[in-house]
Amino acid sequence: MPAINTAIVARDAVHQLARRENWAQQEAGVIVVFAIVFVVGVGLISLWISRLIKKRNANKASTMA
Repeated sequence: MPAINTAIVARDAVHQLARRENWAQQEAGVIVVFAIVFVVGVGLISLWISRLIKKRNANKASTMA
């Protein structure tokens, strides 16, 4: 049974890393969609949190009065 030549394995790994291309630059539309979805998600979460805080403050004010 032949031994595994680690030099060949290392060379192939380096070659695969070196020939990678910039995927984000090629697929700019996908990055824009990810950014839009992120901004909308953060907006919805902040809206939910603000309503939750407003409701909590209203309940706290009604129990004190």
